[in-house]
Amino acid sequence: MKKLLFFFLALTAGCAGFGQTIDRARLDSFFNVLEAGNLDIGGITITQNGKPVYQRSFGKETGADAEYRIGSITKVFTGVMVYQLIDQKRLSLDDTLSEFFPQVPNAGKITIAEMLGHRTGIANFTAPAMGYDSWKEQPHTHDQLVGFITGQSPDFAPGFKADYNNSNFLLLGYILEKIYHRSYKQLVTERIEGPLRLQHTYYCDHAGFEGKEAPSYKYFDNKWQVEKAVYLENFGGAGAMVSTPDDLCTFITAIFDGRLISKTSLSRMTRIEKDGYGWGMFPFGDSAHRGYGHNGKTEGFASSMQYYPDARLAIGYCTNGESYPKDDILDAVIRVCFHQPVVIPTFKPVAVSGQALRPLVGTYVGDNGLKVVASIVHDSLALEVKGKQFVLDALSGREFHNVQFGFFFDFNEDGKQLVIHDAAVTYWLNRE
Repeated sequence: MKKLLFFFLALTAGCAGFGQTIDRARLDSFFNVLEAGNLDIGGITITQNGKPVYQRSFGKETGADAEYRIGSITKVFTGVMVYQLIDQKRLSLDDTLSEFFPQVPNAGKITIAEMLGHRTGIANFTAPAMGYDSWKEQPHTHDQLVGFITGQSPDFAPGFKADYNNSNFLLLGYILEKIYHRSYKQLVTERIEGPLRLQHTYYCDHAGFEGKEAPSYKYFDNKWQVEKAVYLENFGGAGAMVSTPDDLCTFITAIFDGRLISKTSLSRMTRIEKDGYGWGMFPFGDSAHRGYGHNGKTEGFASSMQYYPDARLAIGYCTNGESYPKDDILDAVIRVCFHQPVVIPTFKPVAVSGQALRPLVGTYVGDNGLKVVASIVHDSLALEVKGKQFVLDALSGREFHNVQFGFFFDFNEDGKQLVIHDAAVTYWLNRE
């Protein structure tokens, strides 16, 4: 989202490297704005050369020692332990799934590499078709969860394309347990948490929130409301870990420092294909500042773990309450880190005349069937969705915010497309 409100100017224009100190005051100013607007809850840590250069907690009842569910960042823990087996010659990227789970459709054609790169086509056990919303809060056995996968036809042939799928890493976690004859919880403790002394990182195998775990919130009707806790162990090696921004920085720095896997394995894990998928990590940054890592998402939680090798810079970000989109927050943070010009929002409403809003009036429809009708009510833009109408605050002539529900709206310059930013999802709608 482009917010033409005020600038954090670069310390050195066009600087391609990381040769200067991070401007902590500017980052603080940014998070102060988010906190004052009730737009985010969580914490961030930035390290360079393994040492903290910026740490900040922000928002509702969240302290520096809060622990967060990190969702799919768990896949990096699983991927690292798979590559450790490959380094030990106990597993090969060319080994097939049939050696471990022959009952999975196409198992004899699916390789470990394709599982790491989301190229298997197997059914996703967390897809709506699996009734995910009806069972996610109750514990399930390995056999029950594998049954969700084996009971559905494949989505496509192995290797045909890349398509993000939690089933790949659920099964990889179970493969680790089969090879080592130990639980995932024991393995991640012995092979990663212990050696790196990660004091606040662990596999969650209990119901609800315990100890220092931060509860999750969703912003709705002008306030943060507590979310229900899913039974995290259902996600196994795909999403059952808890951690902190500090520990995430330590973990990813150790990967790139060669403390966990070989250079050969790291090279494969971070090899990004033309479709944007790696083999255990995803790309971040841009051509001038190439980064690698993974994002995470689970009910009410969002997280990101990134590493920029040339600068030896790590970012760990965790939120348990998200209204302003995580990607926009991290885009601003990265720009500040690399001394690039960046536009930072103030979220202060501006006056826009009814005449200026008139080109936006109309009906917008999305591919998912979502229909939105835009109209002008007392010189303000109003949207109607499913028979309910609400008025928006203008942040510019094309950007709007609904404070009550925490949504952000962008119209393109000719009013032909509307983009709705929910914390969890972004919707693109075209004008009829």
